[in-house]
This record gives sequence, C-alpha cells and structure tokens, in this order.
Amino acid sequence: MRTAGDIGTDQTVPTALAALAVLASNMHWSWDRETRQLFEALDPAAWSQTGGDPLQVIRSIAPARWAALATDAAIVSATRAATSRLHDAMAVPSWFQARSDSPLGQVAYFSPEFGISETLPQYSGGLGVLAGDHLKAASDLGLPMVAVGLLYDEGYFHQSLNDDGMQSETYFPLDPRGLALHPTNAQVTVEVGDELVRANVWRVQVGRIPLYLLDTNVEGNSAAAAAITDRLYGGDNEHRLRQEIVLGIGGVRALRMLGLQPDVFHTNEGHAGFLSLERVRELVAEGSTFDDAVAEVRSGGVFTTHTSVPAGIDRFAPELMKKYFAKFAESCGCRLEQLLAVGQHDDELFNMAVMGLRLAGRANGVAQLHGKVSREMFSGLWPDVPVAKVPIGAITNGVHAPTWVGDHIAPLLAGSVGPTWDSADSQAWSGVDQLDEQEVWSARSEGRTALVALVRSRMRDVQLDPDALTIGFARRFATYKRATLLLSQPERLRALLLATDRPLQFVFAGKAHPADQAGKDMIRDLAQFIRKLEVGQSFVFMPDYDMAVARTMYHGCDVWLNTPRRPLEACGTSGMKAALNGALNCSILDGWWDECFDGENGWAIESDDDEPDLRLRDQREATSLFELFEREIVPLFHRRDAAGMPAAWIAKMKHNWRSLGPFVTASRMVRDYTTNAYEPAAADARLTRR
Repeated sequence: MRTAGDIGTDQTVPTALAALAVLASNMHWSWDRETRQLFEALDPAAWSQTGGDPLQVIRSIAPARWAALATDAAIVSATRAATSRLHDAMAVPSWFQARSDSPLGQVAYFSPEFGISETLPQYSGGLGVLAGDHLKAASDLGLPMVAVGLLYDEGYFHQSLNDDGMQSETYFPLDPRGLALHPTNAQVTVEVGDELVRANVWRVQVGRIPLYLLDTNVEGNSAAAAAITDRLYGGDNEHRLRQEIVLGIGGVRALRMLGLQPDVFHTNEGHAGFLSLERVRELVAEGSTFDDAVAEVRSGGVFTTHTSVPAGIDRFAPELMKKYFAKFAESCGCRLEQLLAVGQHDDELFNMAVMGLRLAGRANGVAQLHGKVSREMFSGLWPDVPVAKVPIGAITNGVHAPTWVGDHIAPLLAGSVGPTWDSADSQAWSGVDQLDEQEVWSARSEGRTALVALVRSRMRDVQLDPDALTIGFARRFATYKRATLLLSQPERLRALLLATDRPLQFVFAGKAHPADQAGKDMIRDLAQFIRKLEVGQSFVFMPDYDMAVARTMYHGCDVWLNTPRRPLEACGTSGMKAALNGALNCSILDGWWDECFDGENGWAIESDDDEPDLRLRDQREATSLFELFEREIVPLFHRRDAAGMPAAWIAKMKHNWRSLGPFVTASRMVRDYTTNAYEPAAADARLTRR
C-alpha cells in the first residue's frame, strides 16, 4: 500500500479514508462533491446500499479491495486532496481567530438533540437540526466551542403508514461502534433519585467542535438507569426529568472530567437547564453562598427559547422535584423550597424555561417576531418592566449552507457570489444577477429530477412528473402547523392537481410525535384525501422523513409551503434551506419569514390573527393560499418567453438569493451569537469572578 509520502504523515490510504469517513459522516464542511465522489468510487454498490454512508462503506471493504485501491493513482490522488482539505479546514485560522481582543475563552453548548447527519440519528426535528447547524457553523468560524447531549440507544422512531394512513413507530437499537463516535473512556456518575447512575461519554467530532454524548446503557447500572437514555422524547414526564438530570448535571460533570472549563454556557431550550443548578452546586462546594453562586452562574449563562406556547415547555410537579432534588438542594446550600423557587412562577410547577431565564444573564428567541412573543409570554417574570423592555432579545436562526445546498446549486453560487458564498455580504450576493438563465433553470430541473427519482424509489406506484411545478411541505405534524389546510377546499385543490396544461404536484413529509394523536390524524387525513380524490400521481406523502429526505426535497422543490397559525412558528428554518437552493417560499408571515419577506422574494399568505374563531380563520387563510396558487404561482411558473424559458420565475429566484442569501446562513447566526451573547457573557463572567 502507498504510505506516508503519498497521503499524509503516518497515514496509509485506508487510515486516511477512515479518518475522513468519520468526519464526512457528520455532514460538516469537508463533505463536498469531491469527497462524496471519492467514497462512492471506493465501492459504488456499497455506497448505494448504505444510502451514502461513508463510514459503513469503509467498514464493508475487504482487504483485497483495499490492496487494489491503494495502488489506484486516482484514488490515492483524491484521498490526498481530501486529506489536505480536511487539514486546512481543521487548522487554518478563521473568523474568530481574527478577533484578537475577544474575552471569550470557550462556549459549552447544551442541547437534548443534535441533527448532525442522518447517519447519526440523534434528532427528531428542527431543534436538533438547528443545534447541528450551530456546531458546523461554529467549526467553520473557528469558534472555541464544545457541545454536550445524550446518546439515545434507539434514537428517534422510524415511521410507516398502515392501510388507513395512520402512522406507526418502529425503534431500532443503535450500536455505538457502528456510528461516527469515539469512546473517551470517561465515565461520570449522577444522583438520579436514590440511585447513582453511571454514564459513559462518547465524542463526535463535528469539524473542529467536539460533541460529547452521555450514555447510561452501562454495565453496572440497573435496568431502569440503563433505560434513561433509551429514546429521544420517549417515556412519561418522570422519564423526561430523569433524562434532563443526566443531560444537565451529568453533562457539566463530563466536561470537568475531561478537563474543560468553559466560561460561557449556552442552554439550547430548557431541556438542558439543570446544567445551571450543577454549576451552582460546584460554586457552593468551593465556598460560595447560594445567592452568590446564582449570580455568578447567571453572568456566564445564555438561554435560547424555541417555543411560542406555554404548553411546549417542560414542567414538573413539586412532588416529583422533591423526589429527585431534595438532597441536591442541600449540596447547593439552600432549602428545597428555595431551589424550586428558581423555576416557579404563577403555580407550583417547576418550569424549565423559567429556570433557564432566571439563571442566564442573556436570553433570546429565534426570530424577531418570536422575541416579541417571548417577551409577552414571560413578561410576568419582570412585573415592573414594560413588556417591550423585558430582557429577552432575538437572534434569528440560520442554516449551515454547505450541508443543505445541493451540488447542482453550490457551483452557481460559488461562481457568482464567491468561494465563501455561505458567509458573503449583500454586495457579494448581488453577483447572482449575472447568472445565466439557462444554467439556473438547468440546475433547478436537476434538483427536481432527483426528488422525483427519490419518490419513485420509495413509492414505486407513484410516477411524479420531473417537469411539473413541485411544491414541498415537510415538518413536524403538529396541529398549529396546519399541514391539512389545503384539504379544506378539496375541489379547488383537485382542479389544480388535474390541470394537464399547467402540471402541479405536492410532496409532503414529516412525523407526528408518538403521543400526538391529533398530529397522527392529520397524516391519516392526507393519506385518505390522496386515495379518495384519486390524485396519488400528483400529491404524495413520503414516509420516514429524515435529513436525507429533507435535503432532497430542498434541492428539488420549486415552492416551499408553510402554513402555521401566526405567531406560533418560532422560526421555521426549513424555508431557509429551501431558499438557498433556489426554491421560493409561500408562507404565513410567521417566524423568520415575517422579517425577511420583501414583497418580491416569494409569497405571503394573508393571515387573520385577530379572528377568534379558528375555523373561520383557517377558511380565510386557505382562501388566500389558493388565490396565490391560482393567480400568481402557477401562472408564473408556466409562463415561457420566446426562448422557452420561465424568465420571470428565474428572475424571482435570483431576487430570492440576493435578498435572503446574506442573512439565512448559520455563519451569520453564530457571528450574532458570538458578538451579542457569548462575548458579553464571557466579559461579565470575568468581572463576576473578580
């Protein structure tokens, strides 16, 4: 086999590719077209069979095949180039390294789920995917960050539909040795009620950022303790509390065991909030009073809320809290009632968001409108402060462009905006105006064709049209997202779907939480509508939504549909991912779209926020949506110029890129967090420690 001089220091072809595979499995910055093509070339059949999982491809290759690959000049050259790109991305100074006067030492980012890649199924939806994108952008920017979560033995469920269209859930055990994980050989113990629970600590390398995942399925634990990290969002309220104790308290202890001392702790939603109580306990053990420890923890704390309704927040009864925190309160130097008061407001329930806000010096919603909603929702915590002055700001989410933008679009953006298009400014993004119409339309058609091929491969009796206007809807099936709004006017919908002169098709996907019967009913209603109206060749629901399906939908849809009841959508980043791929958003003015719609970069569905009758409100908003389809969207897509091109549609695509590209990326988001939250928190923490 070729050795060091050909690949890199002390690396053969197999070891170099194995190192690349672990990182590439996590869909970070190095997972570019060339890297994908390299892994596919190793074994095209295995690549197809594993769904493009580079780690599994590496593990499937026999020694004889390795010997052949090691003498293949093209493979050796491609491996050397990929290794060089990896080295540069990991070692070359980036944006943060230029901030020589930054007070920030290290950020610890805690989240209950992380959507890094479909090959590491530790996510359920938007919260986790946002967390994954946050880490990837932090890596790109060179931010000093470490992340903490849980390793769920069965991840989130796989979805299938029965003959009636009702969702069913299947869970499969995951073998950590088959995932892109590294054992740290660290083990922490956490008091969970009357039991000492052990948790192993695994490391996932997301570019420059280490993500540590805690796993209680450990020899020596009781069956109940081992099951704490069984499923993401599984079990009852007490099971959720036990998971959150391990995540927050165990997560801080894992960092300490690994020798890490972050000066800023970022809590991504309330699930990980107990990390702040563990930090209080540490300071009390060092001699601080409870009140002084709370003040110091607050100074370095950042809390992000993602919900727009109180029902979306974890809350625990005082009896349950007493069961698990009576002894912990003693170690914090306070009475249990004093500890519980940190998370109580208006009633006796311990509210994780209330605790998060009280123990973090900086808090934010995830869009400007969501910040306003959050200030109103939590204004009671600051009764003497005008609602507009409630100290909850807003940092609008963004998406990790290299993860989500397709190979058919990325070269266009690189050529017109610049090689670092995902972090470029508005002036650079104006370069999209010079793109050739034919190239833009060819790229859009390529993405649509790939989506049609995916649907056909998963649903062999469906024959979508690769040239039809394709509208996508993919998100969690919760009632406020109104996935079935289209069904309220079935005859208008059927007329659109069956118009042979202006072909139109819908692709829907998404999961309902296993305990959400109303969400499951919405999926069933969609499936039965498709069957009843005999529109299955132009309206499909694709089961088992995951990041791979999402990526192909973003690449292939011409229009991205979003129909929440305003203002219940905190952000809704799926529309951002679609927009970067050239799709045009058609959405209620909620979440990020409320601040980014400019009248020309997509369409806004008229909302009737003040109508108390939800049935009447839905009817009016559905009418607005159908009018947009009938009068604007469908005619514009099918209008062709003398050259046979949809020139007006392409012009709208370019305006979409020009107006949204500089803002919707995670690199902008993480820069905002750094300058508006992390660095001020680090400075405050430094002053408090003095």
